[in-house]
Amino acid sequence: MAEHLFLVGMMGSGKSTVGRIVADTLGWAFVDTDAEVESATGATVEGVFIGRGEGGFRAEERRAVEAAGRHPGPVVVSVGGGAVLDERNCAVMRAGVGVVWLRARAETLARRVGTASGRPLLAEPGAPGALAVLERIESERRERYRDVATAVVDVDDLTPVEAAAAVVAASAVVP
Repeated sequence: MAEHLFLVGMMGSGKSTVGRIVADTLGWAFVDTDAEVESATGATVEGVFIGRGEGGFRAEERRAVEAAGRHPGPVVVSVGGGAVLDERNCAVMRAGVGVVWLRARAETLARRVGTASGRPLLAEPGAPGALAVLERIESERRERYRDVATAVVDVDDLTPVEAAAAVVAASAVVP
C-alpha cells in the first residue's frame, strides 16, 4: 500500500479539519470517508442512517474505507468515528503507514458538536443529551481506538494547526 495515514477518533475530535491541514502540510491527497459515503449514496450521513439504518451506513462506510485503502498515492484519510467497530476497516488502516487517534474528552466533543445537527447517533429520540451520549459512545469505542492506533494525539487544548503538527510528528511522516 502507498503511504496512507488514517485519522480515527470520536465525532468532534477534528479528524476532517486536522486531516485537511495534515494533507496540505505533507502535499498528500485527502479523503474523508463520511464525504465519500455521501457522494456514493447521494444522501447525507444522517439521511443514510434514517433511510438504511446504522447497518446500512456501516456497509457504505466499509466500502469507503476499503476504497481509501486502495488510493493510488499518498493520502490522509479521515475515518468516521465508528469505523473502528468493523475489523475489516481496522485491517485496512493497519496496512497503511500509520493510524493516529485524535483523542478528546467528552466535554470537548460536546462543545464542538454543538446542537448535534447532522449527528444521527446524538439525535436518538429520548437521548439523555450530547455529553452523556458521547461519554457512552467513547467508552464503547475506546479500546478499539487504542488497538488500531499507532499514535495518539490529545487534541483538547490544541488548535487545528497545532493538532496537525502533532499528527505529523507522531506519525513520523516527513513533510
